[in-house]
Amino acid sequence: MRPAMRRRDLLAGLGAAGLGAASLVRPARAAGPQVHPQAYRRGNGADPETLDPHKTSTLAEATILLDLYEGLSAYGPDGSLGPGAAEGWTTSADGLTWTFRLRPDGRWSNGDAVVADDFVHGFRRMLDPATGAKYASVLAPVRNAQAVNRGAMPVDAVGVAAPDPLTVVIQLEQPTPYFVELMTHQASTPVHRPSLARFGEAFTRPGNLVSNGAYLLRDFSPNDRITAIRNPHYREAGRVAIPQVEYIPTPDLAAAVRRFAAGEIDSLDDLPADQVRSLKSRFGDAVVLNPALGVLALMVNVRKRPLDDARVRRALSLALDREFLAEAVWGETMLPAYSLTPAGLDNALPPPTMPGRDLSPLEREDAAVALLREAGYGPGAKPLAVELRTNITDNNRNTMVAIADLWRPLNVTTSFAATDAKTHFAYLRDGGPFDLARMSWIADYADPQNFLFLVESDNDGFNSGRYASPAYDALMREAARETDLEARARILYRAEELFLADLPWIPLLHYRHKHLIGPRLRGFVPNLRGVSPTRWLSLA
Repeated sequence: MRPAMRRRDLLAGLGAAGLGAASLVRPARAAGPQVHPQAYRRGNGADPETLDPHKTSTLAEATILLDLYEGLSAYGPDGSLGPGAAEGWTTSADGLTWTFRLRPDGRWSNGDAVVADDFVHGFRRMLDPATGAKYASVLAPVRNAQAVNRGAMPVDAVGVAAPDPLTVVIQLEQPTPYFVELMTHQASTPVHRPSLARFGEAFTRPGNLVSNGAYLLRDFSPNDRITAIRNPHYREAGRVAIPQVEYIPTPDLAAAVRRFAAGEIDSLDDLPADQVRSLKSRFGDAVVLNPALGVLALMVNVRKRPLDDARVRRALSLALDREFLAEAVWGETMLPAYSLTPAGLDNALPPPTMPGRDLSPLEREDAAVALLREAGYGPGAKPLAVELRTNITDNNRNTMVAIADLWRPLNVTTSFAATDAKTHFAYLRDGGPFDLARMSWIADYADPQNFLFLVESDNDGFNSGRYASPAYDALMREAARETDLEARARILYRAEELFLADLPWIPLLHYRHKHLIGPRLRGFVPNLRGVSPTRWLSLA
């Protein structure tokens, strides 16, 4: 019997192994410039690719936009849902018509009134195929949204109207249980039409950007910080305690922790997993871990041989020891993922699990070898060569090295391509060639549809592996039409069963939120959604 690689052997190799010296050299970072003592210095993962709310697609961008813009609904200090730019709403008996009443004191950051037409224009721009919005599918429940986004109907056919300056009426294709939460998303933000008309694509630059949230953009220094200041025209500006926010990119998590310890950063929204135990010992209650609605996975290019063979994908998945990844690589800050959807979602059954979960690691390895041999690869046969693409962080590097080691007994040789986050995700969205690529997803709303829609065949923004299953798409359409929530949950369960049989993505881990909260910061409330708008925080 061939020896299986032991967990401790893998763990010992993580510190010395890497994805390639050239791609992973991290230059030392000098301390940032001194900022106003009342500025909140917020660690924020990565520089945004854009601050155009209708073109963003990353969590780092969403964090900033949550402060700059306000949708019809908004998050409270504990992540709960409540009124935003709208003071309230009503719903028709059939669930297809939503009427939002705007606050009469809503203002843009230049003092202009926020009116219903600003939301109508925002929805139309988001769905206009010329915009190229990656999140257009978030608005799919709106009447005619998908047809407009495909270019089959004009933008003014979108089911959003402004019968008067303070009323927004939205018509839906089918009842949508999570629609209020969609209205918090940057996909549904309004647009300040005069600044867009004046500056065009440059409307997002400091000095040009006019927003309706609690903060306005003051400065953007790439690779250093983005600065936002309190919006004096925000309706509750007097209750916004923090006058200035510095969003600091923190792709090097170990360096970010050092900056936190030196008092240069007030909070971090991610931590180096291999340091969490020592960080708890060092910082105590400043380390905050809580459940999250997210998944880390390997996206597979299912149109590339031999990855187009489901046996190969299943073999690669079976060989992965997710318990080891969660415990040893991620320091128990993640949970093993045997499904795409995590537990705890609204309107859902407990998720199905992929075949093989009940097997031991050695049994899974034997099953993986058998599948690969059927496909013409594996031990004693042709080696399987694959490339793993990832964005560079310490956690990602260690994860990819561990995956390569777990695949080695299968006669799989792994190479790596590593870039910064902005380049990585842009490469995938723009259709760059790849074998397998790191993909992470934090739910925009707590419903299984927000995970399962990612691999619908027409989701060009996120389905970079080009998975196309008519049966899967049909189930997703059926779920969208279903008004009975229990029946809908069963349909979505069946769709995920198909996903787990095909594995266009290989789920690895489910997320936990990982925070470091400094002694100056007050008002932070851990929550399942992982949102913490700056307007609810204060500094000691």
